Amino acid sequence: MPDIHASFADYASHHQTKGNKWFHRFGIPMIMLTLIGMLARIGLGMLLGVHVDAALVLIYLAFIYYLTLEWRLALPMLIVSIGFYLIGRWLPMSVNVALFILGWIFQFIGHAVYEHRQPAFFRNVVHLLIGPLWILNDVIPVVK
Repeated sequence: MPDIHASFADYASHHQTKGNKWFHRFGIPMIMLTLIGMLARIGLGMLLGVHVDAALVLIYLAFIYYLTLEWRLALPMLIVSIGFYLIGRWLPMSVNVALFILGWIFQFIGHAVYEHRQPAFFRNVVHLLIGPLWILNDVIPVVK
């Protein structure tokens, strides 16, 4: 089973500077919101009378993974994800695409200008899921 402390420590080792952290605090939620908004437009069919799309599948799988890490963060992340789902579906696709690109620009500015180190997900793709949880832990400090 994955360990939240080890995951956060590894992720944090790539995010030491204030500038990089600032850009991530805006960029990661932007990416998450817009990715969910874009994936909500990819229908996968019906399941038990409910329309299922790619965003719902991502939210479900991420929630299961987050439960294995720390349930006290998994539950609020589920609420945030549902909120992002509703907002992202409502936003025009062009706005989702623009904000998605801007969010990634923020990430790479943080790493290139402030951190002078590659993003953590280049070494470990799971960090694409750890980043949002790490940001949430700043807002709701559960893991010390």
